[in-house]
Amino acid sequence: MPFVRIDALGADRDRLDALGRAVHDAMVETIGFPPDDRFQVLVGHQGDVSTLRYDDYLGVHRDDGVVYIAITMRSGRPPERKKALYRRIAELAQEYAGTEPRNVFIVLTENESVDWSFGHGLAQYAEPSAPVGPPGPIDPAGPPGPAAEGS
Repeated sequence: MPFVRIDALGADRDRLDALGRAVHDAMVETIGFPPDDRFQVLVGHQGDVSTLRYDDYLGVHRDDGVVYIAITMRSGRPPERKKALYRRIAELAQEYAGTEPRNVFIVLTENESVDWSFGHGLAQYAEPSAPVGPPGPIDPAGPPGPAAEGS
């Protein structure tokens, strides 16, 4: 159920794949997501049409190896697990993709169950009994109104 977007400067397909694996493996290890729960957007910026901007905020010197990782997931994880996630992503990004930990910038956004639809226009987490297949046809007249008095 996490949704991950990774933006990397000058990244080819192999580096993007390595970064995606690093983030996914870290989420499985530290947060406990199922291994088949992967929704990622991996974007390489070559600098001519799109690029990334950065400075040395908080004394962290970044360079053209910078990687921005945005993770959206349901709320409820304690701060310790989030911190462990950040550490593990930085470790695995270095191991898998050669990205220096100082260049790994992570933002985690939390939301609620109703904020997710995994297809078919359904909020599967908000309505656990909702079918996973496509819903029936939509009545163009809208939902039925209250019954007429005396009916």
